[in-house]
Amino acid sequence: MSLRIYSTLSRALEPLSPLEPGHVRMYVCGMTVYDLCHLGHARSMVAFDVVQRWLKASGLRVTYVRNVTDIDDKIIKRALENGETIRALTDRMVDALHQDADALGVERPTFEPRATEFVPQMLQLIGKLEDKGLAYQSANGDVNYAVRKFPGYGKLSGKSLDDLRAGERVAVLDGKDDPLDFVLWKSAKPSEPDDAKWDSVYGQGRPGWHIECSAMCGQLLGNTFDIHAGGADLQFPHHENEIAQSEGATGKPLANIWMHNGFVTRDNEKMSKSLGNFFTIRDILAQYDAETTRFFIIRAHYRSALNHSDAHLDDAHNSLKRLYTTLDSVAPVAVSIDWTQPFAARFKAAMDEDFGTPEAVAVLFELASEVNKTRSAELAGLLKALGGCLGLLQGDPKVFLQAGAALDEATIQSQIAARAQAKAAKNFAEADRIRQDLLAKGIVLKDSATGTSWEAAQ
Repeated sequence: MSLRIYSTLSRALEPLSPLEPGHVRMYVCGMTVYDLCHLGHARSMVAFDVVQRWLKASGLRVTYVRNVTDIDDKIIKRALENGETIRALTDRMVDALHQDADALGVERPTFEPRATEFVPQMLQLIGKLEDKGLAYQSANGDVNYAVRKFPGYGKLSGKSLDDLRAGERVAVLDGKDDPLDFVLWKSAKPSEPDDAKWDSVYGQGRPGWHIECSAMCGQLLGNTFDIHAGGADLQFPHHENEIAQSEGATGKPLANIWMHNGFVTRDNEKMSKSLGNFFTIRDILAQYDAETTRFFIIRAHYRSALNHSDAHLDDAHNSLKRLYTTLDSVAPVAVSIDWTQPFAARFKAAMDEDFGTPEAVAVLFELASEVNKTRSAELAGLLKALGGCLGLLQGDPKVFLQAGAALDEATIQSQIAARAQAKAAKNFAEADRIRQDLLAKGIVLKDSATGTSWEAAQ
């Protein structure tokens, strides 16, 4: 194939050469579900949704795994604060995640494993590491990974053990042999709820965060697979520790290519809750439609920083409006993409060079200009088809162009009634489409035994 991907591991563009010809296996680190997803999560979900879409458009079969972390300190703390079980909290947050991802046009992964479903595999992996002298149990019951016994530690992040030791600010705690060692199995504490504990040969406890992903990707994709991906903030220590665990246990490379999407900033400042510039996906969708939000993410290269501001979202909406105006003025006919066609060939060249969405989007605007000149329904069809490779331009142009005005009560209630009719007719796809469309406009539906109500997304 001609597709090249920048690998964080080699720090170079690498040709994609699937281990199994015609089949790409990809693992993306997903969300820790203790709260609603934020714009950083949206960036990662959309970025790797585009990746898997383009792999499919290139004629490849894709097995895409995106995990859910449904047990960790934050989840336990939030469940206790809320007075609910861990499962009740995580089920609710997974449902919210799906609603947000669906609204953004993110296709569901092939597999979406939850960490709590793979604890036996995690314990098995820890046992292998212990047998190889890479893991040890401390006096407090925790099982830790012996970082210095893995020769390749630091190869992904570029951090040497000496650099890491120079940054130490704490003494050896909790029975660790070395401050660099990290936990594989956390011994249960009396204050923790029963649904945060599993029985094991090491005593009651729960898995550490890093071992969760090693176990899940190994179980579902094998010892070595094609692409491992996630946000830039996961490169160290999470992905570095995954490599140490998986490769320490198997002696084989974990993934051939490592991909990391860039950070999200707000008005050129790092987005964080402490700075008060933190936005959930629902915050954004309360002001902007979902396709504009997706387009805003896509038109920046996935590895670059994404600067969020109202001005940038306004510009994204106006730009997307130009493309829909073209499709509204010249009705597209359905076409199969001929990749030798000049516009399609340039689009493909851009996407084949590390998923170059900024250049691919530029081709869409060039094509729209040509459609406006020639009034060609076939070229309009090509515009829509190429947009579809990015998850864009698949809506009704008139609906998009008329959107923007706030929905009034009558309109919302009519949509609720239409959804109820669709559900009664067992047309669940249409019912789900109406719910997603309202969510994209900042309206959250609440179903109960007495009917459906709505509220503005918070």
